[in-house]
Amino acid sequence: MADMKWASAISSESDSAAAVAQVVTTVARSMGGVRPDLALLFLSPHHREHYDGIAAAVAEEFAGAVTVGCSGGGVIAAGRELERTPAIALVAGALPGVSVTPFACRMEELPGGATPDAWRSALRLDSASPAGLLLFPDPFTFDAEAVLSDLDRVFPDTVVTGGLASGANQPGENALFAGGRVMRSGVVGVALDGDLRIDAVVAQGCRPIGEPMFVTGSERNLVRQLDGRPAFDVLRDTVDGLSPADLELARHSLFVGLVMRPRRESYGAGDYLIRNLIGVDPESGVVGVGGAVEEGSVLQFHLRDKATSAYDFARMLDQHQNQIPTPPDAVLLFSCLGRGEGLYGVVDHDSSLLVERFGSVPIGGFFCNGEIGPVQGRTYLHGYTSSMAMLRRGTR
Repeated sequence: MADMKWASAISSESDSAAAVAQVVTTVARSMGGVRPDLALLFLSPHHREHYDGIAAAVAEEFAGAVTVGCSGGGVIAAGRELERTPAIALVAGALPGVSVTPFACRMEELPGGATPDAWRSALRLDSASPAGLLLFPDPFTFDAEAVLSDLDRVFPDTVVTGGLASGANQPGENALFAGGRVMRSGVVGVALDGDLRIDAVVAQGCRPIGEPMFVTGSERNLVRQLDGRPAFDVLRDTVDGLSPADLELARHSLFVGLVMRPRRESYGAGDYLIRNLIGVDPESGVVGVGGAVEEGSVLQFHLRDKATSAYDFARMLDQHQNQIPTPPDAVLLFSCLGRGEGLYGVVDHDSSLLVERFGSVPIGGFFCNGEIGPVQGRTYLHGYTSSMAMLRRGTR
């Protein structure tokens, strides 16, 4: 069987026709005459007036390939990350021995809480458990967290990655691409199965402060007690013990880490699910978290800064390489709008590290309004994260 072949291209041309011609020509040349089975398209909002024409042109150029994608506040391909500028990114792959099944749904068309058969029917899947799902939802019209929970239940062995479309400030302005068609709500995506292995790497970019504690009182997303004390008192004491630099950082970059494997004696960065700290009430002692917190779980406060984020990204790549030393055939990178140059102060930070590790492996993706990827075997919607899908020949 022939090997997989991937290519990626990016253009900063402001003229939409010139930009799409550039990325299509570059990808076709890199593919060396091999026709792709999958094309992923990401467009900055500078091309908003031409979304329909660009999607149709790419679908026509690569007729026979599944074409999906979305708008993004920034796009990623060919080792570059273009933000706040006109940009088109295109990633294409020839995938022998792999089934590529597209889907495009509105939220109300999905069978929330239903059986696996109902979900397979809604997504038009032949496989009982595809190797991977790539999801590109609209954040205004799609309840991604509810759907991810369902997908974990009905496809427990499937790797789910992707990101929420971005580049818009109100409903109806994001674009989801399904073939030559443009949707303004719901979700588009693709299921991949067959001679394909997908390894997800999620870099959440935080470091713990204080000590891990048991949640001894909680209600939904409200933490009332930690180790029997009011949660706010614990938070206050933790912050008071910080260095001056970390104290300043805590004013705007304080987060909550929830341990995903609480029976361990000690916890590392990869053991936590990071969630926003959304509010505190000193009078009642309650701390509000951007997600449900179960009583009896383990919680530790965290900080995020550019140094920690860079270190965590590199550490997660190290961990992946230790487990799978051969480079992937392609990397899909779904990074938060809050990362990139605004966080690091330099361009192409995450992409440069990927190029450093994997050389000429094609890279592509976009800057998201929320990143999708697994932590300790469960799929979550993240923020301030880089979620990566490492694709290669092989089976799970």
